[in-house]
Amino acid sequence: MDQAKPPLEPLLMTDAVTVYLEDLSVGQSLERAFTATDAAIRAFADVSEDHNPVHVDEAYAATTPFKGRIAHGALLNAWISATIAGGLPGRGSIYVSQSLSFKRAVKIDDVVTITLTVTDIQPKTGVVTLTTVASVGGKTYAKGVAEVIAPRKPV
Repeated sequence: MDQAKPPLEPLLMTDAVTVYLEDLSVGQSLERAFTATDAAIRAFADVSEDHNPVHVDEAYAATTPFKGRIAHGALLNAWISATIAGGLPGRGSIYVSQSLSFKRAVKIDDVVTITLTVTDIQPKTGVVTLTTVASVGGKTYAKGVAEVIAPRKPV
């Protein structure tokens, strides 16, 4: 029987690790969990100025095919970015590009696991390609590919 995982504390950038380009390897991965709370969705609506009623108005959202409010797709992008900055590659990474396809809608209070996996490393340019997966309860909700420039070891 699976044991419930304790809630994660916010990861402060002072706590984030850095995996330098020279220490990265294909197949390396990192998982980080986020909860799509009402507060997180409303804060994202405010900062992005995306107040689409499917995200913020329960009465409206109940009339949609989702039968309730859902998280912004771009919030998943933000959590992917946070996972990149939080440890793969980590502090000092430069997020270059992201493709993302949405398979399912994230609902209020879903726990979303972001999984990054290194699929390619270009030592000359420092560009690292990552598969990005957002899942809930083991099911894929969004999947894509990100490119980042990884920090190099200080000389």
